[in-house]
Amino acid sequence: MKNKYWIYIIAFIIIGFIIYFFISNTNTNSQNYNATKTEAIQNNVNIEEVDKKSEENKYLNTNSNNDSKAEKIDEQNTNQDQHSQNSQSNNENQNLSNTNQNSPSNEEEIASFSTKIYTKDANRQKNISITCSTLNDTLVENGQTFSFCGTVGPATSSKGYQKADIFDAKGNKKHGLGGGNCQISTTLYNAVLSVPTLNVTERHPHSNKVPYIQSGKDAAVAYGSYDFKFRNNSGNTIKIKALPTENDITIKLLKLS
Repeated sequence: MKNKYWIYIIAFIIIGFIIYFFISNTNTNSQNYNATKTEAIQNNVNIEEVDKKSEENKYLNTNSNNDSKAEKIDEQNTNQDQHSQNSQSNNENQNLSNTNQNSPSNEEEIASFSTKIYTKDANRQKNISITCSTLNDTLVENGQTFSFCGTVGPATSSKGYQKADIFDAKGNKKHGLGGGNCQISTTLYNAVLSVPTLNVTERHPHSNKVPYIQSGKDAAVAYGSYDFKFRNNSGNTIKIKALPTENDITIKLLKLS
């Protein structure tokens, strides 16, 4: 009977060891699994962080490269603009140099003619002053045809022209803008007549006698209808000088060489 109790006790002890061993292995595996899982989670987090940082660095590097390219493009454009400006400046200086080299240094007077101003009307005097100022220093190149109306343009109030005595087509005296211009064109006509190489191509007489020149020597002008023209066949550039005073109008023709 006693032996049976010992058998039970030994069996109970063995079963206890087996249960203890089983529980110990289970805890160890659980701890290892948790540790492995924790490490895996940490590794995943680290991988994600590394990937995130890698993307950030890639973005920064891309932007940096783009900025560098943009800076290089801006620098190239700036250099091109500066080169263009320098080229333009050099061209302008070259053109100015060529102009100075080609500009005639000598002026020779080849004709001069004057007509007396018969009236001191202020409006007429003003018109004469405006037209002479426009005509003065006009250059007529060799082979070019000069046009009085094309050079002076229409007589308008916006230019400062006033109403003064003129003749209409029927020879009637009346007031019109630019009265006095015909005396300037007549003076120029007579100066041109004294130079054989200046050929008159258009000239019109007045519809009535004018007091500042003898009959047949006048040259009427009216913008859009009557013009005075001559062609320069002198072989040189001709400069026109228009010099008015209170008493007369003088036209001088200069040959440039």
